[in-house]
Amino acid sequence: MECTVTWTGASGTRSGMGFIAETGSGHVLAMDGAPDGANPANGGQNLAPRPMETVLAGTGGCTAYDVVLILKRGRHDVRGCSVKLTSERAPVDPKVFTRIHMQFTVTGKDLPAAAVERAIAMSHEKYCSASIMLAKTAEITTGFDIIEG
Repeated sequence: MECTVTWTGASGTRSGMGFIAETGSGHVLAMDGAPDGANPANGGQNLAPRPMETVLAGTGGCTAYDVVLILKRGRHDVRGCSVKLTSERAPVDPKVFTRIHMQFTVTGKDLPAAAVERAIAMSHEKYCSASIMLAKTAEITTGFDIIEG
């Protein structure tokens, strides 16, 4: 797996904190920093997600993928899955994630709560590389709701 991240600068002036990531699979992802009122040249323009937001989003995608796949493989009629991640970070550098809560909403027909709970546990214990990696610095908790549909 590979990825190339390039600083874009702001409007070609080489100020600002925008970046473009080009992934090995041929996709592009924009990232930007938060505006810095004290020193605009050191801040972003708020044009894209922050790099750490993309880490959180990638983790959500990784675990949701697992949950859907595990439920499908168990022949459950899963029709939707979303996960809302809320996090806390350390107050000083390096500002690693210290707590992450993942609240899943899984939609399907006759989905057993035990199957959803098992799929989430399997993701976090065995399959989701991103959440397993983040668990080295963060306490990760989960919850879920099932919507019949």
